[in-house]
Amino acid sequence: MSRIQMINPANATGEAKALLDAVQAQLGATPNFIRVLANSVPALKGFLGLYGGAGDGALDARMRERIALAVAEENACQYCVSAHAAIGRKVGLDTAEIDAARAGTSSDAKAAAAVAFARALAAHDGEVTAAEVEAVRAAGYSDGEIVEIIVNVGLNVLTNILGKATQVDIDFPKVALRRAA
Repeated sequence: MSRIQMINPANATGEAKALLDAVQAQLGATPNFIRVLANSVPALKGFLGLYGGAGDGALDARMRERIALAVAEENACQYCVSAHAAIGRKVGLDTAEIDAARAGTSSDAKAAAAVAFARALAAHDGEVTAAEVEAVRAAGYSDGEIVEIIVNVGLNVLTNILGKATQVDIDFPKVALRRAA
């Protein structure tokens, strides 16, 4: 059971209601994670703004989901692994690619470099080596795309921390973590 109250969109008022209604309209559902964030309108607005901005970048939805899966697995956030496995399927990742991303790689060489870099960022709190930066650049990522990978990792670390700290109820098909939290 979630440690923080989940705001019921039907009972929300003001700006929280407007934001929850917008999420519902865009996704067709209001994930429990968003309902927890709705306890703070500034937190929800900040998350939605960063999430929307990251979605407008050069990295496609499949790449963003690969990163989310790698980071969630690294940080042992079952809510986020479960959510991004489901979202990953919706954007075209198959089971093998979801499993690969969770392991920090991909069957696509260019995507594998980005996922490995994302996993290294999460594993070492951003303290990556020059060789790790060069590896992702050598795979064909521009400096702007490298910055987007870093921002997507940061966004997902935020969601992992919130998911774990609040123990938000998983409202996606549950996916077991590869290792205990």
